[in-house]
Parts: sequence; structure tokens; C-alpha cells
Amino acid sequence: MTGPARLRLAVLASGRGSNLQAILDAIARGELQADVAAVFSDRPQSLALQRARDAGIEALAVVPSGFDDRSRFDEHLFSRIDAVHPDVIVCAGYMRLISADAVEARSGRMINIHPSLLPAFKGLHTHRQALAEGATRHGASVHFVTADLDGGPVIARAAIDVRADDSEASLAARVLEVEHSLLVATLNLFAARRVGLVAGAVTLDGEALRAPLQLDAAGALC
Repeated sequence: MTGPARLRLAVLASGRGSNLQAILDAIARGELQADVAAVFSDRPQSLALQRARDAGIEALAVVPSGFDDRSRFDEHLFSRIDAVHPDVIVCAGYMRLISADAVEARSGRMINIHPSLLPAFKGLHTHRQALAEGATRHGASVHFVTADLDGGPVIARAAIDVRADDSEASLAARVLEVEHSLLVATLNLFAARRVGLVAGAVTLDGEALRAPLQLDAAGALC
């Protein structure tokens, strides 16, 4: 008896692509039963695109300045994404807002990793926000993408302690480490067909989650 088919991913990234690399490394180690079908970016010089090419994966940049508005840009971009038939679209450091029509058409199939313990510190400069507000705990979250900026239902979180001597850079570096483990662990739930979105609520094994899953010290979600 065979298990679920390998998860097919499309990845959206604007920058250096470290979360993409974490996915590729987990696949190469046999720790994630998935394949990255293609990587897309709004920035032609994104290191994420080069990481994809180095791995022999289709890599495509779609430049926003070539379109009249965000809706037309998203319509074109997501037509290219749909063409590779992903099971899940992963926003991994993708820095553009996505139009409501594009999001709603792919509800339950698009996730984002965000460097804060949502709902705290949405948007940009999350580490700066955490330090400015004197947060004692910080971390990362994976959530379903909705039209609300960083406001979709949270699937899982990974937390770290904020140290008294943390700078924005040191805090960002430590959060990034748990981001990688969190994203891979969450994608493993998708690969096993255990997680979903039903009536606006995250489900695990068919039951609505009362709270986001938490990444433990061993890298498992519970």
C-alpha cells in the first residue's frame, strides 16, 4: 500500500531564499516528501532564483513595473504559478502584498512564513518592533494567506526568548534558525495530508485546532 503522492510546491521569494534552501536541503536529506516545481520572484536579482537554478529547478522573475496595477501583475504571476500545478504555494520571504482575488482563488493552498509570533508584529521590521515593545518572547509563524496582511489563520509557531543584549540583527539571526525548522515541519504536515483550512479554521487530521501548533526543541510540532 502506497502513501500520499509527493507534495508539489511552488515557492515565492523576493530575497536571499534561505527558507527555500531549507526546503531543498530537507528534500535532499529525505526529511520532506516533496518537490519544488518552480520558484518565482518579483526581483530578477533575487538570490532565491539563483538557488533554484543551481538545483535545476525552474526559476522565473516577473517584474511588477511591467504591469498597470497589482491585480494585473498578480493575474499574470499566478497564471504562471498555476501552470506548474502546485499542491501548495509557499510565500518564503515574498515582500509584495497579493491581491484579494489571487488569494481567494487559492484559499487553503497558499501559506506564508512570517518572522513574529502572530498576531503580534505584523508587517515589516518585526524584530525592531519586538525590541521596541520590550517583548520577552519572539519567533516565527506559518499561516494560511488571506487578503488580510499577515492576518490569515496561524498553523504553527516557533518561539525563542529575547535576550537582554539582543540587537535587531542578533534577534533576526536566531529567529531565522527556527524559521527553517518551522517551515519544514509545517510542510511535512501538508505532505502527509494532515492539515487543511475549513470555514476559516485550521484543521489537523480533520479536527479544528484550538490554538496554533508549537515547534518543540526536537523540531517537532505539537
